[in-house]
Amino acid sequence: MDTLTTSLALNSPAGPVAWPAPGLFELPEKVLQFGTGVLLRGLPDFQIDQANRRGVFNGRIVVVKSTNGGDATAFERQNNLYTVCVRGVDDGQPVEENVVCASISRVLSAQSQWADVLQVAASPELQVVISNTTEVGIQLVTEDIQLMPPASFPGKLLAVLYTRFQAFDGDVNKGLVIVPTELIPDNGRKLEGIVLELAHRNELGSEFIDWLETANHFCNTLVDRIVPGRPEPAAYAALQAELGYHDELLTMAEAYALWAIEGGDHVREVLSFHSVAPGVVIRPDITLFRELKLRLLNGTHTLSYALAHLMGCATVRESLENEHMARFIHNLMLADLLPGIPVSVDEKVGQRFGMQVLDRFRNPYLEHRWLAIAMQGTAKMQMRNVPTLLHYYQQHQAVPHYVALGFAAYLRFMRNVGGRGEANGQSYTIQDDRAAYFADLWARFTPDELVPAALHNAALWGQDLSRLPGFAASVTYYLQQLLGEGAPATLAAFFARKTVAVGG
Repeated sequence: MDTLTTSLALNSPAGPVAWPAPGLFELPEKVLQFGTGVLLRGLPDFQIDQANRRGVFNGRIVVVKSTNGGDATAFERQNNLYTVCVRGVDDGQPVEENVVCASISRVLSAQSQWADVLQVAASPELQVVISNTTEVGIQLVTEDIQLMPPASFPGKLLAVLYTRFQAFDGDVNKGLVIVPTELIPDNGRKLEGIVLELAHRNELGSEFIDWLETANHFCNTLVDRIVPGRPEPAAYAALQAELGYHDELLTMAEAYALWAIEGGDHVREVLSFHSVAPGVVIRPDITLFRELKLRLLNGTHTLSYALAHLMGCATVRESLENEHMARFIHNLMLADLLPGIPVSVDEKVGQRFGMQVLDRFRNPYLEHRWLAIAMQGTAKMQMRNVPTLLHYYQQHQAVPHYVALGFAAYLRFMRNVGGRGEANGQSYTIQDDRAAYFADLWARFTPDELVPAALHNAALWGQDLSRLPGFAASVTYYLQQLLGEGAPATLAAFFARKTVAVGG
């Protein structure tokens, strides 16, 4: 079987693949990217490729890899081409798409080719820096940026910017748009602060620091796409047989994609791919996108994993195939969590986002296990769901019953001895820093006593949740049902009461 190369792509053999046109290989290098990971390949690099195919942006990416070897040699063997296999559900319809991406022009090693990286920094065609160096990559490390290379990502970025400042004599029109995709809040603002501090520590001068602050745009971003990377060996072999070639860098990605970037007119002009690449949005404020993801997607996960596990559903997809769990998840998200989002959300926007989340949950190509979602569930509950619960009460002065049932199931899930819980005759490990706390509560209290004690713990939740009118009583009622009748009967009775209430 042939290996994916430029020669193979240009001959464009027949098959279920979107091949790059010859002109895409001649585009100028406009982007310098730190990182080679699957998220970058499956989201920013893929989106830029999609825009290039439509004659927009028209730029390629120089990738900087922190070490020699690994993926870099695979990129070299494949002339920097790789396949993204998109699999998922969109508007209820299955999506299967195979795209050979030609957006990457070169992969350079920071360790052995740093001089080449600095040459790119001085290129008049360079406009954008993208990064994904993991959350620990955006850290302040005091170091000399004249090192070849500096150790930290902010140090490398500062060396790039200082080289560019010198190459163009401080021309304010030669600044860059810097788009970190690390999954930390205010990633652009945090990176800018570290780079400025490092510039001061390196005594790079007031003129450069002024240029750094005024000519460059550090953008806060939010990325959201599940990119598992290469599938399991059997699925990988089957995909290559379907494609008709060998691809070491083959990358799986779900159909949904969001790349939200905070910026104004200049950022929109430079990142012109936003106008045609699906899922790329540029706004002066991306708080709404962060809140929708945190409250509806992540929050639904956190309030569903315990009930789903008690129902015997191992994966998210299995839950959407169970009539009662599917109804619970849908209504939890759109009836309780959406009205509780603590920022202004247009109802149609929220409903649309919620339906996209449900499509993602139904994706037959992903096996998202509830016990993995349950890791550190207590901390996630505090961050994702407590603000939503409080805002819901402010708006409605009523118990959100889907939240109450989800919270009761969480308390039942956290019943453990030595970090081991039991449900449906099987034990499971509770990977939660608060497992011992809840083991102690269950050992000392009856359920009637446990609920108010747990809700009262302001150190755990940041608030005394036992003060919310009717919430403790509702959680206690559902917890007693889960303990006495089990999850399937509890959920069936829950919806029977809802139906009666609606009918009355």
